[in-house]
Amino acid sequence: MGTLTVIAGPSGVGKGTLVQRLLERHPRIWVSVSATTRAPREGEREGESYFFHSRDRFDSLVQEGGLLEWAEFAGNCYGTPRAPVEQRLQEGRPVLLEIELEGARQVRGSFPQAQQIFLAPPSFEELERRIRDRGTDAEDAIQRRLMRAREELSAEGEFDAVVVNNDLEQTLLKLEGLMGLT
Repeated sequence: MGTLTVIAGPSGVGKGTLVQRLLERHPRIWVSVSATTRAPREGEREGESYFFHSRDRFDSLVQEGGLLEWAEFAGNCYGTPRAPVEQRLQEGRPVLLEIELEGARQVRGSFPQAQQIFLAPPSFEELERRIRDRGTDAEDAIQRRLMRAREELSAEGEFDAVVVNNDLEQTLLKLEGLMGLT
């Protein structure tokens, strides 16, 4: 039986980079593909980018307990389908979910045996620097991200482990250890 690991943390903390590096180093890891009600964007592929569903189908999955977690953003729904996760776990593969705080809380209820890891920045100031250095957001969007980050950082005590991302290689080693990959 494989293990399910949830990684959560504020925007700008480096979740995407770390997950990509974990996949390069451990190709057996399976990263869950989300379901969504939004239309596919150019280049996105069914079952690879997302599972694209109608709102009725998505609502049915929610009612049937077919999602480990879900949320609605900007009029579209997003969630983690339970069946593919359970299938990969049955195959003995490590499964990774990179999700937001609310999703992690839902997974705690729907799949309590999952290991939950909170990825934290070395400091709030460093997190702000990383978000600003991206150069992708207007000031009001940066302020919203920072406000949300304060809320998320206050929830780190809810997680099984907290890993501070202050050095990429050291953070990867800590994640590998927590996930039993070493």
